Amino acid sequence: MVRVVSVSSPAWWPALLFCGVLLLQGCSLLPKKESTEGKPVAGLVRSGDADTAAKDSSKDEKKTDKRDAFTVDVRGPEAVRDYLALHLEIQRYRELDDLGATEISRLMVAAEANARELLGTLGYFTPTLTLELNETPESTKAPREIVITVAPGEPTKVSNVQISYAGEIAKDAADDTAAEAQPDSIRTGWALRAGQPFTQQAWDDAKTTALRSLTAKRFPTGNIEVSRAEVDADRSEARLSVTYQSGPAYKFGPLMLRGLQRYDPDGARRIARLPTGTDYDQQKLLDAQQRLASSGYYDSVFLTLDTDSNTPLAAPVIAQLREAPLQKVVMGVGFTTDNGPRLSIDHTHNRMPLLGWRAVSRLSLDNDIQSLGTEWNAVPDDRGWRWFAGGELKSEQSGSYVVDSGRLRGGRNKSSDHIDRSYFLQYDYAHNRGTDAPPSASAVTANWGWTGRYFDDNSAPSRGYGLALEMAAGYTLTGQQVPFTRTYARFLGVLPLGAAEDRNARARRSRLQMRLEAGAVAAKDSAQIPSTLMFLTGGDTTVRGYSYKQIGTVRADGKTVAGRYLGVASLEWQRPFVYKDKLTEWESVVFVDAGAVADKPGELKPKVGVGVGARWRSPVGPVQADLAYGVDSKKFRLHFRLGFTF
Repeated sequence: MVRVVSVSSPAWWPALLFCGVLLLQGCSLLPKKESTEGKPVAGLVRSGDADTAAKDSSKDEKKTDKRDAFTVDVRGPEAVRDYLALHLEIQRYRELDDLGATEISRLMVAAEANARELLGTLGYFTPTLTLELNETPESTKAPREIVITVAPGEPTKVSNVQISYAGEIAKDAADDTAAEAQPDSIRTGWALRAGQPFTQQAWDDAKTTALRSLTAKRFPTGNIEVSRAEVDADRSEARLSVTYQSGPAYKFGPLMLRGLQRYDPDGARRIARLPTGTDYDQQKLLDAQQRLASSGYYDSVFLTLDTDSNTPLAAPVIAQLREAPLQKVVMGVGFTTDNGPRLSIDHTHNRMPLLGWRAVSRLSLDNDIQSLGTEWNAVPDDRGWRWFAGGELKSEQSGSYVVDSGRLRGGRNKSSDHIDRSYFLQYDYAHNRGTDAPPSASAVTANWGWTGRYFDDNSAPSRGYGLALEMAAGYTLTGQQVPFTRTYARFLGVLPLGAAEDRNARARRSRLQMRLEAGAVAAKDSAQIPSTLMFLTGGDTTVRGYSYKQIGTVRADGKTVAGRYLGVASLEWQRPFVYKDKLTEWESVVFVDAGAVADKPGELKPKVGVGVGARWRSPVGPVQADLAYGVDSKKFRLHFRLGFTF
């Protein structure tokens, strides 16, 4: 407990203190007096000072005019010239000013051998080298110049590649044709094939990549037993051979947890879902690690397979954990073009009293939306399913009205690598505020949801697709109690097109992105359905060129309200931006969006938005900026977004 004790003091004491601080700060801004110790004072010249000053000046001039012992000029094709100029050992001796002709001659002999060795790493084993020493007394850089002229000759190409195996992987392949799949996959993915130019870097990269493929599944202790590159300089050919020692095959054993103090070990194991008893797979290990890290219970997670144990068929997996605090509060600020500046406060309790569930509560405030909500989640069971419950109070601008709504729901959900599933009961209440506002409504529904993500990268996809489906059936509770159904679907596809390439052969594909949304509420015309269960569209993530939830059903009095049917389509072309023959982290975008909301399918009339934009691949995710023109509203609108979600 912190006690605050009030202390009375004269009012002028703080004033004096404040003035003193200002005076001290002002003193720091005064010009500093340089020390005169050891320096002649202006206007006074003592005997001997002139001579000393002249000597010092002469030394400074010599120091300024100091030249290297020699310069190195490498001449030849660009492919080898820059590489030699950067890596030749003779460059290290340029600044030595006491080198004589004999020492420089020795350095030139060593430089020729060094150049041949470096050219060999690039695949040139029959080069012609000419080294010349020129006197350059007039040069300001050095009195001598070493000129190295290079004719690299024919590049060496790979003539044959032989990949063999030793250890348990070789025995398995001999006994079981199914076990040959991994060796065949390594051979198929081998990067340095016959006919390709041989370089030491390419040779090392090919061996390393194949080793990663070997150790990624079943054989984590695999290594390179023998590797050999036989070069026939006369024929400019290289014969490659490598033998991989697999070591024993490993299977996942028990999960050993370290660092746990407050959270349930069984809960950690259920969250990780490590496939104990199956063949070792590095990706499955990383997936288990990611599930633990994203659970919210741990600040850091690191999983390793214990290969030092003498039980490869049941090797323990060591989980080094650092637990998150039991409770934490996070404050955030943000800005969206849909709703302006935003302030949020999040409170997390990782183990609620009695229930033991994890609770995340959030207060969010912006120009158009104010909300207060909480979500409670249990630890998942052995199959990954967990119970959840939640509630939310919200006030938001919806069409021409402000809607005050409340929501309660509870059920079960499950999140796997690519798929999220849920089923739950939900209660909704919505009260519309404004002149001639629609009547308040409430309803209860039984819901089912499914979301599949099949992108190559969930944070910045370059290919793949996502699909989300929602289905609900329920009864209205306000006015006439009647049944109704609600369906909603959305799709996002990313199709790679031609690649943009720079002078360094770096390339990134352009993409065509297609987005679709559809929704329908089926009920009697007289049914009072909460507006939060019906549809509005428009904004940063739907139809650009229009404000947030601006597109809806337009009544006879010109008011916009939520409608029972929704249709949205978007087509976007994203192309990498190349500047001065260099591939940048920026992309240009052109797009067209269309969306419509109505109470009957035949009344859907799309409102179109077109525009251009830019994308920046920032370290924290894609930053999106779009300038859109609403064809129907006849207005330009700027849209900003950070990150990618589906």
